[in-house]
Amino acid sequence: MRRPTLALIPVVVIALIAAGCGSSKKTSTTSTTASKPASTARTTTVAAKKTDLGTILVDSSGRTLYLFEKDKGDNSSCSGACAAAWPPLTTSAKPTTGTGVTASLLGTTKRSDGKTEVTYNGHPLYTYVGDGAPGQTSGEALNQFGAEWYVLSPHGNKVETKGS
Repeated sequence: MRRPTLALIPVVVIALIAAGCGSSKKTSTTSTTASKPASTARTTTVAAKKTDLGTILVDSSGRTLYLFEKDKGDNSSCSGACAAAWPPLTTSAKPTTGTGVTASLLGTTKRSDGKTEVTYNGHPLYTYVGDGAPGQTSGEALNQFGAEWYVLSPHGNKVETKGS
């Protein structure tokens, strides 16, 4: 009777190893999946907010939204290092309007990487990594990656400060 029990030991060890490998893979997938809804929720609402520059567009976290003057129509010209500094406002669902935003001006466009970017009045929308907190407008009138960046008004036009 001892021999059949000993014969099962390799089977049990292999099963435990396989279960352990499957468990770590599942945990990784779960944590990746869990982080996506929070990111998507943050990027799907566009609202208006009063700032020192006047009333401007922000995302659902209150981060300032910018247009890039190099963009042609609703086609984004910002990728790679540009998109690292100026993250596009992407979504996996239809974007929604917040207070002070005109629904008919809100739309989407496909990026070269296949993601869906939110647009407003035909302008692809971006945030800026230099804005450390909601409501900051550090990217206003910066000339980076071949053109200038501006915040948008609720009418969908760029907001220019004096001297920019």
